[in-house]
Amino acid sequence: MKKKKVSRSVRIKVAFLILLIPVAVTVFTIAAILWTSIEKSDVIRKSASTLLSIQDRQTGTVIPEEFIPIYIAAGEEYGIPWTLLAAHHRIETRFSTMSTDVSPAGAEGPMQFMPCTFVGWGYPGCKDLGKGDIPDKDKTNPDIIKKYGGYGVDANGDGIADPFDIEDAIFSAANYLSKSGAADGDIEKAIFHYNHSETYVEDVLWYFNEFEEQRKQSGQQAKK
Repeated sequence: MKKKKVSRSVRIKVAFLILLIPVAVTVFTIAAILWTSIEKSDVIRKSASTLLSIQDRQTGTVIPEEFIPIYIAAGEEYGIPWTLLAAHHRIETRFSTMSTDVSPAGAEGPMQFMPCTFVGWGYPGCKDLGKGDIPDKDKTNPDIIKKYGGYGVDANGDGIADPFDIEDAIFSAANYLSKSGAADGDIEKAIFHYNHSETYVEDVLWYFNEFEEQRKQSGQQAKK
């Protein structure tokens, strides 16, 4: 009787293991498919990109004090929020801390102006992205800029409108943003004119809202 019981027990265990094999194979197959899908999925890359973007944003929320008086003066001159200028400056050159202030596309200075936008698209040879072939003597000449409808500004009154000079650059950006809709309250439109990219608009708006909140809190603390 004992031998029969042992034999029956072994048969039951074997049968149970045989039944588990298809289940194990199925589970393994599903796991392999899911892992392959995850490896190739853009979702993870996009999530990682979003996390990096958030981290990057959090590292640049302090406005350098030396620039604030220039932002304020330019904002008042052209009727736009000075915090919008701070947001653009942060996005364009990380508050002038980039290793170079000339982009691969040819944008120049702290606020990254394309030469043809700074001098004016009416200038001979201005086309495509606007890098142009403009001599420095023309690029910084207020009279030439006025003639060709550019946005360059001589903010410090030295007779030169220099896209590499911090004051001239910020006032020029204020001029451009103002005429692009910011003076009328259309902030998003103005930002999009500055750089035709939805991502760029989102990034600048994020900093603009952050700096606006800081400005309001600073004003409230000053009243206490």
